[in-house]
Amino acid sequence: MGENQREDVGGGNSDWMSSLPEELLDVPLWNLAIPGSHDSMSFCLDMSSPVLRSEPWLLRIMDRLFPCLTRPCIYRWSTTQVPGSDLGIRYLDLRIARKPAGGSSLFFAHGIYTLTCVKEALEELALWLDAHPKEVIIISCSHFESLTDEDHVQLVDFILSLFSKKLCLSQDTPTLRSCWSGGQQVILSYDDLQMECQHRQLWPKIPYWYADSPDPKKVITYLEEKKRKGRPGSFYVSGLNLTEDALYILLHPLQNLRTMTMEALSPLLRWTAEQRPGPGVGGVNIIGCDFVESGFDCDGVWMTGGDASTATP
Repeated sequence: MGENQREDVGGGNSDWMSSLPEELLDVPLWNLAIPGSHDSMSFCLDMSSPVLRSEPWLLRIMDRLFPCLTRPCIYRWSTTQVPGSDLGIRYLDLRIARKPAGGSSLFFAHGIYTLTCVKEALEELALWLDAHPKEVIIISCSHFESLTDEDHVQLVDFILSLFSKKLCLSQDTPTLRSCWSGGQQVILSYDDLQMECQHRQLWPKIPYWYADSPDPKKVITYLEEKKRKGRPGSFYVSGLNLTEDALYILLHPLQNLRTMTMEALSPLLRWTAEQRPGPGVGGVNIIGCDFVESGFDCDGVWMTGGDASTATP
């Protein structure tokens, strides 16, 4: 793409998909490069909530004994996004949980629970889609901490009713043009095999390449190794997010996930700028990251599509 085209669709443009050049409109969405956010709803974590049951037992015991110490620490290292701008993000990583206190509402979670409930967030997203009819969102629902079978049924029924004809069927090969012609704006990945088999509107789990390291060099090495083995045939995520462990936290008492991410930003951005989307070996699709407002917004490779060997930013 030329510089003028890139300016038109980048820089946080909420309608960048509708501004893409004609030659990209018939490319399968899994052969385009798409910006995504990791743990998308973690900007509204609730420090008054308990630690998730899936967290290590020692952390849960410490949370019961010293919540005034453990929860601020978890908040600092589990907050991966900030509230606000759209920035062109088209992949949302939604991790859903039921609070142990009960109640009918489901929440998002990352270490601890969020203040925002799932239905409220999805209703807000539906309104956004109505205002941007040519934008397509890929939603990944996963983890499902403490959800019952009934919770799954009610959540899926709500999703199907809310998005209705906006949902792209899992048997389709979606392109921007096909989505526009059918009024489809949502690709919904639901990581529960029973629900997926019952509803053709639900897509299977989207693979997430995750290095599980606080070192950006190790993250890049991991992603390069995965690329050499070949990409999945459908949607998949290259995760640029860093991950701390207990030792890292102890050795960096004044740091948090945001400062760790900012220190690693330059090599991760350089790696991103070198990538090309497409179906071939090494072709990227969704690029997921933390703190998307800090430099990972629509730029360079995310605005391109086509064969990995020929596409240019």
